[in-house]
Amino acid sequence: MATVVDTISNDKRSGPDPLGSDEAIGGTRPVNDREQRSDYVARQKIFPSKVRGTFRTAKWIIVAVLLGIYWVVPWIRWDRGPTAPNQAVLLDLAHRRFYFFGIEIWPQEFYYVAGLLIMAALGLFLVTSVAGRAWCGYACPQTVWTDLFVSVERWIEGDRNARRKLDQAPWSLGKMRKRLTVWTAWLLIAAATGGAWVFYFDDAPTLLFDLVSGTAAPVAYTTVALLTATTFWLAGFMREQVCTYMCPWPRIQGSMLDVNSLIVTYNDWRGEPRSRHAKKELAAGHDVGDCVDCDACVAACPMGIDIRNGQQLECITCALCIDACDSVMTKVGKPQGLVSYSTLADYQRHAETAWTDGRIAATAEQKGPALSTILRPRVLVYFALWSAIGVAMTVSLATRADTSLTVIHDRAPLFTTLSDGSVRNGYDLKIVNKATLARTMTVGIEGLADAVMWTAGDERRGRTTDVVVPPDAVLDVRVFVLRPAEAATSTEFKFFVADTEGGEATREIARFEAKERPRR
Repeated sequence: MATVVDTISNDKRSGPDPLGSDEAIGGTRPVNDREQRSDYVARQKIFPSKVRGTFRTAKWIIVAVLLGIYWVVPWIRWDRGPTAPNQAVLLDLAHRRFYFFGIEIWPQEFYYVAGLLIMAALGLFLVTSVAGRAWCGYACPQTVWTDLFVSVERWIEGDRNARRKLDQAPWSLGKMRKRLTVWTAWLLIAAATGGAWVFYFDDAPTLLFDLVSGTAAPVAYTTVALLTATTFWLAGFMREQVCTYMCPWPRIQGSMLDVNSLIVTYNDWRGEPRSRHAKKELAAGHDVGDCVDCDACVAACPMGIDIRNGQQLECITCALCIDACDSVMTKVGKPQGLVSYSTLADYQRHAETAWTDGRIAATAEQKGPALSTILRPRVLVYFALWSAIGVAMTVSLATRADTSLTVIHDRAPLFTTLSDGSVRNGYDLKIVNKATLARTMTVGIEGLADAVMWTAGDERRGRTTDVVVPPDAVLDVRVFVLRPAEAATSTEFKFFVADTEGGEATREIARFEAKERPRR
């Protein structure tokens, strides 16, 4: 496909290669034989202009929702009873628990966290396959906070030209006042960012009081300071450099795109050749495209690239250039969509139509790609895997028991032979009570019909014994199992734990060890 498009681009028009060229990647100019291209380019400040349109509105909604979730969630309460924290979402590292509304994840259930991480990765693969770097353009924390910082900067210093003029002006009291105001606002936002993060790890109201009163743990102040500093610096001063040089995702996502992935595309079959004076060019008999070379798409880009140079590493698919271009097309009375979300396969089809049936015909039939094209087997496989993991985790959480049992056999010695020849084995039982109420549990053995058991501190021997397990806790029980000399052989059996009231029971296989008897 690249060969066909390249041929069309090179032979029949002067526009750039939509797939991107060496000159387009990175947005740098061509180099000659005497020059060497550096892998790193010193940052040149970018002053994106204010844009109105569908995608800008969508980005503001997403920013508001994501920041609202981030800042509000730690303050939501969830009643779990008197023995458990009442914060809806809490990463309780001190007690090794993860609370998410009605779900409590224990350390031994870390596979649920692993499942969530796998789902996140598959979700990212799915989104990238369908819509390119939509994560980068809409939901990435760097994008969200940079959007917020730029809006503050625009509100205080003015739009694109005013900010550029202020940046180039010598330092004065007026410039210092505006810059200090902007930096102060950034610092407050960054501090709120760091502060909100630590609230996920301890009771939010209590921790807030401790932070303000100066009695919080040093690690809390250190975390807030670190996150405040990194947010302030990355979103305020580095911005697009983070996406271009620090983040590995731009490199990875290139291998996940194909000709049916939606990407922001400049339709040069329609826009080229460009002209700022289309009426004069047409009157002179020259062929001109729809692009009026106003550079509105360049001015709107937060990455400082020109989408008309084709696909580039820096493009985060935020689609602000689409809004900027559509507004210009509306003003000059031309159809929208000169810059649009499109697949490379769809682009090729329109390009071929433009040079066989004419530019007007191609523009008239310009539509988004069919749903069947986007929902191709690759995307469906990603979605199926993502859904399967989600369903499996949901079913597992819904059916898991409130009780679990772990049995650890003594290692040294494996068994003890008493003076009468009977053999004793020792075990450490860990009984988990995930309920919010204390429960009386019956601990017993199944199999080993000739065996008896007892617990440390209670010498009464029998087949079962009762223990009280505190709410939302793990009870360690030391158990001994004894078999008479004539029956003492190595064999497997089971420990069981059963709720005396609810009847819920769990079993765990164990092994009784004894000296092997000589064969006759």
